[in-house]
Amino acid sequence: MRFIRTKAVVAGLGLALSLAACGDAGSDSEGPEIEVKEDAASEFEDGTRMKELAEAGSIKIGVKFDQPGLGFKDAASDTPTGFDVEMAKILAADLGIAEDDITFVETISDNREPFLQDGTVDLVLASYSITDERRQVVGQAGPYLVTGQQILVKSDSDIESVEDVKGIEVCSVTGSTSLENIEAEGATGVGLDTYSDCAQKVLDGSVDAMTTDGTILAGLAAQNEGELKVVGEEFSEENIGVGYPKEATEMCQWIVDTITAANEDGDWEAAFESTLGPSGVDTPDFPEMDSCES
Repeated sequence: MRFIRTKAVVAGLGLALSLAACGDAGSDSEGPEIEVKEDAASEFEDGTRMKELAEAGSIKIGVKFDQPGLGFKDAASDTPTGFDVEMAKILAADLGIAEDDITFVETISDNREPFLQDGTVDLVLASYSITDERRQVVGQAGPYLVTGQQILVKSDSDIESVEDVKGIEVCSVTGSTSLENIEAEGATGVGLDTYSDCAQKVLDGSVDAMTTDGTILAGLAAQNEGELKVVGEEFSEENIGVGYPKEATEMCQWIVDTITAANEDGDWEAAFESTLGPSGVDTPDFPEMDSCES
């Protein structure tokens, strides 16, 4: 068997730099040692998308590039890092595809469905909340993470919870459930392409707050230590899953089985602790998987 050692920079470069400033430099965390299956194609039935990918020996996976701890890449990095990225590597390894044969494609919230529909990517792991509406146009399996929406503000802000954002402008990304949720709470939603754009708007005072999953906000707060803070309790439940082409229905059970196996052998927990753990997020319980039956 071949093995790959997946690398996860501690909640992205920004957090690594903040740790260095605190005298804890060079603490890159390693993800799980993942077995890359040999002759994986023989395990899949003819005509399945999994067999096609295994025979091709390569895969294109859509991930975020602007979410420290989940999917993050800067100009100095060759590949993105984060929990979503680690889960993508686990799925690829089950197909016999090593990290070097994965093409990571930057995927923003607004193009996740189009990328799956037009074949730009084979899978999407990009803080992708599972919803009934999305399942009308693409396949979604999981979840491999359950999180909740919170608020990110400047460190000197008086905003303490979602109750304080009624009537004010709050940023999130276009096409996200977070934008819909915050508007339902009475805020004026401001949609931008990326979470880093939103964080910059909060930093420069263009908007009073931004919102998305608490795990993402924790990474952004760590990246801007002393300038930003996460406030309030979670006010939604987001089930983060894997997107796949709707017509490839056979992929659902394969994804569920592979993620479940990753939990059983400890890879899921190791992936979480090496990516989101250093930002102060406690390792949650492994989530219950949705059924793949229609």
